Amino acid sequence: MSSIRSIFRPVRWLCAALFAIIVPAGAANAATTLENMQAAFNGESNAHLRYLAFAHRAEADGYGEVATLFRAAARAEQVHAANHAAVIKEMGAVPVSRIETLTVKSTRENLEEAIKGESYERDTMYPDFLRQARADRNERAIVSLNYARTAEIEHAKLYTAALHNLDSLKGTSHAMFYVCPTCGFTVRETNFEKCPSCFTAKESFETIS
Repeated sequence: MSSIRSIFRPVRWLCAALFAIIVPAGAANAATTLENMQAAFNGESNAHLRYLAFAHRAEADGYGEVATLFRAAARAEQVHAANHAAVIKEMGAVPVSRIETLTVKSTRENLEEAIKGESYERDTMYPDFLRQARADRNERAIVSLNYARTAEIEHAKLYTAALHNLDSLKGTSHAMFYVCPTCGFTVRETNFEKCPSCFTAKESFETIS
């Protein structure tokens, strides 16, 4: 019996070595596209509420334009959540969100937090989720994730500009931002005929003021 175990021991080592070569580290524990869509839905649902709270604080701090920006971004995140939810339902699951306790600080700190969150989604979360969705050939997930990432790129730019110009934005009245109802793309001016992300006609964009 011991001789049989001694014969198979090298075979087990060889199989383990081959598995390590063929399967990248962490791949066995990689999240599925459905799990990623649930995480994205949860994140966007929380971002929607967080930005609404940040908008109220910006109003109280006297930053009317920043308040409008937060409301516009909140609407965009709501669009993303709805898109992700539709994909989750198509995959036979129920969208689930765990609403987090909100922490609202000064408008400057809220902008810094928003930039951090949008940058993470732009550079890490959505690229990772997209890689998995492409590997799974889930076209609907790819579209929804791409829509969200493209909008987050613009959000990061808008938040960064607001933070850099925050002193001059004190006492400003509400500005106007425009949000695509299909993909959440958010802009200050609709100087195009169709949404740069999803090609929705600019006449369909929602005005946030």
